Amino acid sequence: MTVRWGLIGASTIAREWVIGAIRATGGEVVSVMSSNTERGHAYAEENGIAKAVSSVEALVSDPGIDAVYISTTNELHRDQAIAAARAGKHVLCEKPLAMSVADAQAMVKAARDAGVVLATNHHLRNAASHRAMRDAIAAGRIGKPLSARVFHAVYLPPHLQGWRLDNPAAGGGVILDITVHDTDTLRFVLGQNPVKVVAMSQSGGMGKAGLEDAVMGVMTFEDGLIAQFHDGFTTRFAETGFEVHGTEGSLIGRNVMTQRPDGSVTLRTASGEEQLPLEDRNLYETALVAFHNAVAGKGRPSATGEDGIWSLATGLAVVEAAKSGVAVSVKTGL
Repeated sequence: MTVRWGLIGASTIAREWVIGAIRATGGEVVSVMSSNTERGHAYAEENGIAKAVSSVEALVSDPGIDAVYISTTNELHRDQAIAAARAGKHVLCEKPLAMSVADAQAMVKAARDAGVVLATNHHLRNAASHRAMRDAIAAGRIGKPLSARVFHAVYLPPHLQGWRLDNPAAGGGVILDITVHDTDTLRFVLGQNPVKVVAMSQSGGMGKAGLEDAVMGVMTFEDGLIAQFHDGFTTRFAETGFEVHGTEGSLIGRNVMTQRPDGSVTLRTASGEEQLPLEDRNLYETALVAFHNAVAGKGRPSATGEDGIWSLATGLAVVEAAKSGVAVSVKTGL
């Protein structure tokens, strides 16, 4: 079965990563929707897409489309995903799923009611590095995990700055852009959920309209594990990393919070250090294989709609904690 895709949003991430991943995994991109007609036609021509339309209705009513990839700004996700689900289209949606937990829940319900797949495009859980860390923890190689540390402070390149830095109504700011990824990766690797957060944010001169461009904080998980995170748009020269420390050892991931299949993972115990073998593969292709299989009734997508609710709810709790200065509970309604 070839899954035929429509793109809702003529986006950079679709052009750089997702179109290629769809094609590499046996899918076909047949249409793109942009509210700017001229941009949509230019995008279609540049990316070898046969059709360009200017409305969501025109795209989701197309009988030649089986699934949609939504990569518009965050405040548009809910209505677009619900329209697609009601039209019988499977949905892969960028994170965060929506601007509120209630909206994300409505998206999940619409997909469930329609009998279609809804997935969240959390790419990092598809990295060989994070899968190796998850497997090592599950095998007991570091004993009981006690703490984790994520450093995901990067420099947001000029061509991606735009609404992420100047549009609060679209869900701009580093927390809903990056901290949600940290949350999903922590949940995936640790196999448990965050329950409470504390945080402090920073406006370092890149974010406009009072939007934060850096944040530091701590999440507490279900069994008492604590996880420190540092996210930023303003950090030009730092590396990224992901660490988990347990009673019998530590896992040290370096340069693993990235869209590329890069980085290394070191297991450090009383016996010494060991580099974990990594079978690197394009993260988005891994996601698309799982999505196409889910559409065919064979398994689940890499990150479900419920996973998207968890990361959104945690991100919103971090936003609230940074504003209030107090610990905030994570509330998903799940």
